Amino acid sequence: MATDIKDTTRAVEAAAVMGLLPARPRLLALGEPAHGEESLLELRNELFRQLVEQEGYRTIAIESDCLAGLAVDDCVTSATGTLDEALEHGFSHPDLGLSTSAANRELVRWMRAHNDGRPPSEQVRFAGLDGPLEITHAASPRRALTALHDHLRARVAADLLPCTGETLHRLLGADENWTDPAAMTDPSRSVGRTAGAGRLRLLADDLVALLDAQTPHLLATAPRDEWERARLYGRTATGLLRYHYWMADTSPARMTRLCALRALMMADNLLAVAERGPALVHAHNIHLQREKSTMQMWQGPVEWWGAGALLSARLGEEYAFVATALGTIRHRGVDTPPPDTVEGLLYALPEDRCLVDAPRLAAALGTAPPAPRVSPWFGYAPLDPAGLARRDGIVFLKDLPRDPRDAADSGR
Repeated sequence: MATDIKDTTRAVEAAAVMGLLPARPRLLALGEPAHGEESLLELRNELFRQLVEQEGYRTIAIESDCLAGLAVDDCVTSATGTLDEALEHGFSHPDLGLSTSAANRELVRWMRAHNDGRPPSEQVRFAGLDGPLEITHAASPRRALTALHDHLRARVAADLLPCTGETLHRLLGADENWTDPAAMTDPSRSVGRTAGAGRLRLLADDLVALLDAQTPHLLATAPRDEWERARLYGRTATGLLRYHYWMADTSPARMTRLCALRALMMADNLLAVAERGPALVHAHNIHLQREKSTMQMWQGPVEWWGAGALLSARLGEEYAFVATALGTIRHRGVDTPPPDTVEGLLYALPEDRCLVDAPRLAAALGTAPPAPRVSPWFGYAPLDPAGLARRDGIVFLKDLPRDPRDAADSGR
């Protein structure tokens, strides 16, 4: 079987990835099957540099808080703050070790050095694609909501605003009420359906509508980047308030709704990124795949349409998805894959790493797909053999070296 599929592989290079695709996509999504592994982030960095230098890509978007990511973007585009400050404040998900990753540090350093002396039109940009959400809690909508209000208050007539800043602060209350970790598993602890939260949802909707209605004026009187940032604040505020509302839900569909809302926030952020030009997207395979996503959670299995499925429906061929799969992660207890799995077939090839034409691989394997692989470590998500044809490519790494950091065990 290994001989039969060898013709489906090529070197892991940006030019080879582009050669798999019918046209240059606006969003090229590179998935990872496990979080917290430096080798995967180093591969991401390598491909991004090649895409910038050879294909004209200008943005990288990663699975991190969209608002926190503004600090990294400011660091690389206008040299705001230090590299340490960008890493400390610009990355979320502390359970994944994003702020302490040597590969993330190198990414930010390279982007800042690349942009030095270049005009804005030639600079590379950074974006977080995720909402301000963690496994344990969701953020307060304060930052997004007040920043949107401040942006409008400085630029439009006061009588057009639906409320004052003082009203927002009074309705928001203490941030600890929004971020209570107990609310993730106990809906009764959520403030998302209080009268104040309901009023805030209406005000957020009115503020976003005002932003949209004033677009010609706002673009004529301030840089486009400021308007784009205000749009980010608007969709984050409405997204967070919607998320908190459903955190207070007690129905069996609660976690399905929350996963779907997170996916919607990701997709909306990436559609905004795509408006600037072609971008590399990096997140877990489960978020970027075209088919439905599934996850086993504390109350049972959850199934939802992820960001990749939503983007594929909207963008068609302008969205491309390249998954990553691994042979071994020995420091996690993931040993040589069984030979009758997709990973096992790829592991039998001589290359240490390769790029696979996924649709051609699916055709070569015929109508009887290989057996699904079962990982002994929950943090690794094996390839679904039934979904091969729904990927544009697969990056396969035979043996993942031990991560020098003491990375957190997470499979989100």
